[in-house]
Amino acid sequence: MASMDKPPLGTPTIKWRFPDIHPEGRKYVAIAAAIALLSLFVFDFITWPLVFLTFGVAAFFRDPIRVTPQAEGVLVAPADGLITMIQRVELPPELKGAQALGEAPMVRVSIFMSVFDVHVNRTPITGTIRHVIYISGRFLNADLDKASEENERQHFIVEDKNGLRIGFTQIAGLVARRIVSFTKPGDMVVAGQRVGLIRFGSRVDVFLPEDYVAQVTLGQRTIAGETIIAKKGGAAVTGISQ
Repeated sequence: MASMDKPPLGTPTIKWRFPDIHPEGRKYVAIAAAIALLSLFVFDFITWPLVFLTFGVAAFFRDPIRVTPQAEGVLVAPADGLITMIQRVELPPELKGAQALGEAPMVRVSIFMSVFDVHVNRTPITGTIRHVIYISGRFLNADLDKASEENERQHFIVEDKNGLRIGFTQIAGLVARRIVSFTKPGDMVVAGQRVGLIRFGSRVDVFLPEDYVAQVTLGQRTIAGETIIAKKGGAAVTGISQ
């Protein structure tokens, strides 16, 4: 019997590699690369800036592999970014009602994504997509509170096997100009699965059920599909007012 205090033999090493580019972004990378190549024959002095721009576009649409916690009673972050708001608010009209999230105010956790963050969004919970509600709107700074009411946005409601419904919202920002959805009502999704993307800077709001407690703090950075942002019956993180 092998000794338990010795590391296993033949353990493979892992090397870093540039994450895959999401299919939604490949055409933009190709366009940027083509313009950079064309500049060689027209305005060669801007070729290098355009090459760097091409790499920047590729980085924006990167789609890294994520390992999602499999624990029961947790919600994972739907987006990479910075926690900018944790507060109890009235629900958006589109998420109110018996067939949605009810009428009572809920704690909203807001995650702000800069242009440097991964912009592929993921579902916080395993279940069935019940609603996908798109609303056209303005393009205010996504970090502003009123952006949740005035900006282009898309609401999701996911219902798990026990009937728990979780609502979260993609909000376009100052630079963002399109919200893209990868799912539709009736689709089955697993926690951490990709459900959409927002181009070039934005925000995602998650509305916590009454018996779920936020496990993140203001100023904390989250990793989509990996960071646990709320836990059922969990203890409140110090400094959070709910």
